[in-house]
Amino acid sequence: MPPTPPGPRPAAPSAPEAPAPQAPDGGHAPAPHAPAPQAPDLPPPGAGKAPLTPSTTEPAPGSAPTPASAADAPASAPRLTIVVLSPTDPMSRGQLRRMAQLARDEGFHVRWQEARGGRGALVRTLRDLAPLLRAADRVIVGDPFSRYVQLLLTLFGPRRLTVVDDGTATMEYAAQLARGERLVRWHRKGSRGPRELVLAPVSALARRRLAPTRHRTVEIFTSLPVDPPPGTTVTPHTFAWTRARFGPPRLTRGADLVGTSLVETGVVDADRYTQAVADLARAHGATRYFAHRRESTEKLHRIAVETGLEIVRPDLPLEVIARRGPIGRTVVSFPSTVVHTLPLALEGTGVKVAVCEIAPEWLSAHVSPRAQGFLAGVAGTAAHEVDRLTARAAPAVERLEFG
Repeated sequence: MPPTPPGPRPAAPSAPEAPAPQAPDGGHAPAPHAPAPQAPDLPPPGAGKAPLTPSTTEPAPGSAPTPASAADAPASAPRLTIVVLSPTDPMSRGQLRRMAQLARDEGFHVRWQEARGGRGALVRTLRDLAPLLRAADRVIVGDPFSRYVQLLLTLFGPRRLTVVDDGTATMEYAAQLARGERLVRWHRKGSRGPRELVLAPVSALARRRLAPTRHRTVEIFTSLPVDPPPGTTVTPHTFAWTRARFGPPRLTRGADLVGTSLVETGVVDADRYTQAVADLARAHGATRYFAHRRESTEKLHRIAVETGLEIVRPDLPLEVIARRGPIGRTVVSFPSTVVHTLPLALEGTGVKVAVCEIAPEWLSAHVSPRAQGFLAGVAGTAAHEVDRLTARAAPAVERLEFG
C-alpha cells in the first residue's frame, strides 16, 4: 500500500479481511525492539490490540521509541521490530494492516504473526518469537490484559518493559498494579470460571513480570491521567507525530458522534444506547457516526435506520482519521479513550470535544459492579477543555445539558 499523504481526506470505510480461525485471546504481541534512534510518538495501538515490540535499548528519558527512516538511520543503529499478533476480527485486521503500513513508512520493521491461525499457531508463534524476545533488552506491549501477551511475558521476562496506551485499559492496568491486584479487564466481573482457573498461574506470573523489580524497569507511555504505580515511570504521549504527519483537517459545520462497543461488551443496554445516540444526534445536529471496530453490524444498521446517521467504519484509529479530516466542529463521545486523545491530536484546530456520561439506568443487569465508577472516572478525568454532557433520563434520555 502506498504511503498515505497528509492533508484533508474523508474518512473511508475499511475493507475488512476474511476472518481467521479463533485461537487465544486477542491483541498485538509485545514488540521486541533493538536500540533505535529516538523519534516522535506514534499513534496509539488502538487499531487492534497489543503490538509487541522487542528492543535492545531503551529510549532516551522522556521520549518515545523513535521511528527512523531506514535510509537516515546510522548503519550501527539496531532495528526496532514490531510484531503484530494478528487478531481474527476482520475490522481489527483491516485497521492493523493500515497501521502496519504506516509504521513501515516511518522506517520500522513490522512482522505480521498469524498467532491465532488454528491448530499449531500458538506453538509456531512461541518458536518464532523466542529468539527475538530472549535477545531484547526492552519489550514494548500494548495490551497487558491480553492472555497471549501475558503468556509471552511469562516465558520471556524482559529486563526493560514499556506499556503503551491501549485505550482506557491503561488506566485500569496502572490502578490494579498499584493495588497489587490480579489483572482483570474493568468490564468483567472477575469470577473465576474453568478457563480462568487454568490460566491463573500464567496470569499470576505475568502480573509479576508486568511490575518493576530490582532487575526490571517498567515505563508507562500514555496520554491518559494515571498515577505511577510504585517503581514505575510515566512518559507523556503528546501525539506530536500524529499532528506533524497529518492535517490540519478541514472542519465541517455539523457535529460527529463517536461510537463505543459498550453494548457488545455487555455494559450498556442496547435500547438505551440507541435512544441516547438518537438524542445526541438531534441535540447537536450530528450527521455521522464513527463506529468502533467491535460494534456489530446489526446494531449499526439499527442506529442508521432509527437515527438517519451516516455510519462510518474507520480504517485507521480515529485520532488519525480526525486529523486527516474532514471532521465536525464538535465531536461527541461516550466515555472512552478518545475524550483524552482527540484534544491532543486535534490541538489548535478549533474542534470541540464533548463527553456524554453514562446514566446508571443504561447499564445492563449483569454488568461488573466496577463499571459505573470506571466509566465515570474516564469522563471525569478528561481534559479540562472537554465539555461534559449530562443525560437526564426517565425511561429514555429526555434532554442533554452541558455540565
